[in-house]
Amino acid sequence: MTSPFTWFWGRIVGLLPGRTDLTEMRRDPRRDLLAGLTVAIVALPLALGFGVSSGLGAEAGLATAVVAGALAAVFGGSNLQVSGPTGAMTVVLVPIVAEHGPSGVLTVGLMAGVMLVALALLRAGKYMQYVPAPVVEGFTLGIACVIGLQQIPNALGVPKPEGDRVLVVTWRAVEEFAKAPNWTAVGFALAVAVVMLAGARWRPTVPFSILAVIAATVVAQVAGLDAAKPIGDLPSGLPAPSLSFLDPGALGSLLAPAVAVAALAALESLLSASVADGMTVGQKHDPDRELFGQGLANIAAPLFGGVPATGAIARTAVNVRTGAGSRLAALTHAAILAVIVFAAAPLVSKIPLAALAGVLLATAIRMVEVGSLRAMARATRSDALILVLTAVATLALDLVYAVMIGLVVAGALALRAVAKQARLDQVPLDRGDHSAEEHALLAEHIVAYRIDGPLFFAAAHRFLLELAEVADVRVVILRMSRVTTIDATGALVLKDVVEKLNRRGIVVMTSGIRAGQRQVLDSVGALELLRLEGREYATTPEAIQGARTYLECAGVMPPLPARTARSISEETEESVG
Repeated sequence: MTSPFTWFWGRIVGLLPGRTDLTEMRRDPRRDLLAGLTVAIVALPLALGFGVSSGLGAEAGLATAVVAGALAAVFGGSNLQVSGPTGAMTVVLVPIVAEHGPSGVLTVGLMAGVMLVALALLRAGKYMQYVPAPVVEGFTLGIACVIGLQQIPNALGVPKPEGDRVLVVTWRAVEEFAKAPNWTAVGFALAVAVVMLAGARWRPTVPFSILAVIAATVVAQVAGLDAAKPIGDLPSGLPAPSLSFLDPGALGSLLAPAVAVAALAALESLLSASVADGMTVGQKHDPDRELFGQGLANIAAPLFGGVPATGAIARTAVNVRTGAGSRLAALTHAAILAVIVFAAAPLVSKIPLAALAGVLLATAIRMVEVGSLRAMARATRSDALILVLTAVATLALDLVYAVMIGLVVAGALALRAVAKQARLDQVPLDRGDHSAEEHALLAEHIVAYRIDGPLFFAAAHRFLLELAEVADVRVVILRMSRVTTIDATGALVLKDVVEKLNRRGIVVMTSGIRAGQRQVLDSVGALELLRLEGREYATTPEAIQGARTYLECAGVMPPLPARTARSISEETEESVG
């Protein structure tokens, strides 16, 4: 028997980087280095902006991009994934900061990292494929709306109002702006957003985000625009790793937020890795290793003051489009950001907050794929309902609740659709070698039903109602060879049907029960009930013969004309329940 330590060590070794990763990094390093440089230029304003939006400051966003970006690049399961602070994670962190403070966010990130490693060891990554597309699309739409609304205070140049509900905070920011308008901040935000959106359509490969931010910073400094509030002082380097933020007494109260952060990090990272696979030929990520890499990244980032990280869809897409072929590109992106942190912190600190708000507003707009949303809304009413519910829940509640609501509704609608496929049809009796008179007499006293599809909780009670209406017969034969699956509810309903009809003097016989369904039927006593009465048969002809014998004994039918045992045997072998 394998010891827990051997099992644990075997799983860890299976998730570590291998020689193949190093070989891939050597294939075309020049292309990967150029891709990493481009991604770093795109990632810099996003890291700063998301750090500010989270409430921990621009330095927290940079620390996350450097530390988590490097570790996820090395240990993650995708060759092309770029990780760092993201808008979706920022949405979750804002209420945590408001309730538990910065130390609470760092503790939550550490706990979430441990949970992600545990999920990787349990091989939970494969379950990402069960998240329906409408849930993902609704989730993305809701996140885009929340990210956009979060930027309103900085875009309007007003202090961020108190509160953790984005709609309330936005409304209060608008009220503050109405009292004392700051058109300079509005102009910077709109100008940066317009340049990014227009530039992306004109020259998609040019990093207009950093160009717009540089231009806004230069204008603010040259013109001496005090209304354009800058980021503020940044440390010239990463802080020394520390666990001073950790308060063991607060772990219990932070467990629920940590679960939410871990769930979001897993969902967004695996989704981003899947998007990267779809944009390339021959690339396929390892979901469990991706969870492992994100777990290590989130364990390390808080030690340096960083916020929780995930795979970033926008930066990953830039990485793929600029020709990255291995994880060297993502590693280069983290290294370049580290150089910026150490060498250019004084310059970065002068960037106007309104300019960063413009970057994130444009990012939120670009997250919304109108074509995908239109296609999803037109697919089916169920898909449209799931999409809208998930988006609204993301905006009104939080991301984890939104995904849970979307999954529950999607599951319920899927069960409803499957339940509709289950059918209970009355079928004529097999004529066999009975005479016309005998067959007519049998049909007068015996009715046969064939169950097609699943007999489970979502459909079982409908069968009970239909069978309960059976009248004016002495025997009911249930043909079950086409039952695809049966659960405990279906087995209990079947047993209930048998007992109800028996109390009315109607005998129930079954045929064609499959071997895989016997355990469920036996567990609730349904199979035993049929066996005790001698009314469970392998094939339908045998069940008809059993019903004929029962009717003879009851004096309802005359004795069956003599037939050879051979003819009866052949009939049974040639007919299938």
